[in-house]
Amino acid sequence: MNRTAAAIALACALALLFAQCGRAAAQDMTLTLPQPFNAGDNAYIEVQVGTIGPGHEIEVKAADDRILGVISPHGIRAGRAAGIYTLPLPADAICKDRVGITLMITRSDAAPRSPDAEEVRGVRVVVNEGARQ
Repeated sequence: MNRTAAAIALACALALLFAQCGRAAAQDMTLTLPQPFNAGDNAYIEVQVGTIGPGHEIEVKAADDRILGVISPHGIRAGRAAGIYTLPLPADAICKDRVGITLMITRSDAAPRSPDAEEVRGVRVVVNEGARQ
C-alpha cells in the first residue's frame, strides 16, 4: 500500500470516530470487517506503523478497554517506518461485523496520547475464513 492510500485509509478510519454498539469517545475508532464473520473464522487487526520515537509503544485496546496487544518496535533506524504489525482479534470483540478499538502512544516518561498520522499510517481488520464443511 503506498503512502497516499495509507493516509486515505487512516483518514477514513479516523472519520468514523464513533464507537461500537453505542459507546462513544473521541479516541475510539470503529472498523468494519471486510466480510461477514462466521464461526470458525479468524480475525486480525493490522496496524501500519510509520515513524515512531524511541521507547514509544502503541497500545491497542478493544471497546471494552481490554488490551488486545502492544506494538513495541525496536531496532528501527531513526526516521524509518516501523512496518506492519498484526494482532489477533478475539471473536467476542466483534459486534455486528464491526470492532471498536483505541490506539494510544505510550512511553514510561510521558502521559498516553493519541497517535498522529505519521505514527500510525493505517489500521484495518483482516478475516481469514476457517475450515468449511
